[in-house]
Amino acid sequence: MTQPRRTDLLPRDRRDLTGPFDVIGDVHGCRAELETLLGELGYALDRDDRGRPIGAAHPGDRTVVFVGDLVDRGPDTPGVLRLVMGMVAARTALCVTGNHDHKLMRALDGRNVRIAHGLEQSLSQLAGEDLVFRTAAHAFLSDLPSHYLLDGGKLVVAHAGLPESLHGSTSGRARSFALYGAPTGELDEHGYPIRYDWAQDYRGSATVLYGHTPVHALSWVNNTLCLDTGAVFGGTLSALRYPEMTTISVPAEQVWSERAGITPVRD
Repeated sequence: MTQPRRTDLLPRDRRDLTGPFDVIGDVHGCRAELETLLGELGYALDRDDRGRPIGAAHPGDRTVVFVGDLVDRGPDTPGVLRLVMGMVAARTALCVTGNHDHKLMRALDGRNVRIAHGLEQSLSQLAGEDLVFRTAAHAFLSDLPSHYLLDGGKLVVAHAGLPESLHGSTSGRARSFALYGAPTGELDEHGYPIRYDWAQDYRGSATVLYGHTPVHALSWVNNTLCLDTGAVFGGTLSALRYPEMTTISVPAEQVWSERAGITPVRD
């Protein structure tokens, strides 16, 4: 596949955008749950002649911001991409890249990546789509930024979070942190990297919203909030309404993927 031009994960400075926003956690191919959550948030879905969602808009001019990891592990990565791509094109949504999105993009580039952690499902599902869609999805994933600065710098959205010193930074460290966090070099009992808990030390004035590491419940830590509540693992798909600072979650339809150390928990 021909490689499109990309922004090399540069941040997007959109401090001119003041919201209101609905920031949604890791979707991971859970298209039905995303439809349900958008409905609960008051968005009207647009569908194509096959009934597939291709966009959504809010009567109150709200904008969705996705924290990344749209793909892998779930049942309908193409459906999620089709919907989010339509929303971004219509300017009813923004999206940052996640580590899974970035790896899928590299796989579509033809690069040598390890086919694991749900990537095999995304590639299989995309193989059932036509070349036009696959090319558009590749270009979309290639253009996603590392993080967004919004509302005069008062809101930062990055997939794995971001310390204040890296807000707006174009450095390789900022890009890596936004995608993966900061590994300590140690592994947990299940073989997954243990990451530095940056939120515990965060003292910045900007609200930072992120995902990446599934949590059982939404909990603010020093003006930061992780919105990944493990929908693909049978948990919930969650959103934060900004500036209202209220949250809403919808339950997963089922356990779509299993991972050691993660037990589905619902309120």
